[in-house]
Amino acid sequence: MTVTRDVILDLLPAYLAGDAHPATRALVDEFLRGDADLAREVAEQRERLLEPIAGAPDIGVELRSLARTRRRLSLQRWLFAFGWFFLACTFSSRISFAHGRITEFRLLAQDAPLLLVMWLGLSAGCWIAYWAIRRPR
Repeated sequence: MTVTRDVILDLLPAYLAGDAHPATRALVDEFLRGDADLAREVAEQRERLLEPIAGAPDIGVELRSLARTRRRLSLQRWLFAFGWFFLACTFSSRISFAHGRITEFRLLAQDAPLLLVMWLGLSAGCWIAYWAIRRPR
């Protein structure tokens, strides 16, 4: 069976990508030795494939982007945790029991209203920052 130019052209993408079987590579190499025009075209395509892509980002840019994303996610987690913590502090309470019944229920912030305002403010600040960071850019 003779191998035609059309068969070789069908095999070229796998050959140029390096995915071809060794027997296929040998067949294409043998055919290219006999066809100088196609061998020149294959050499040009191989050079174009090996040229660096002009718009490809530098590896440093990708690493900085990954580091920035990790920092942003970490900050988002901390803001979420502190938002809940300060909200829980706002509503922390003291419950007194006597004879199996609740005798007193008191928010701890009732004794210090400034503390209540501070905890609510901190909680609101954390939640606002959390949602600002969470919003897609």
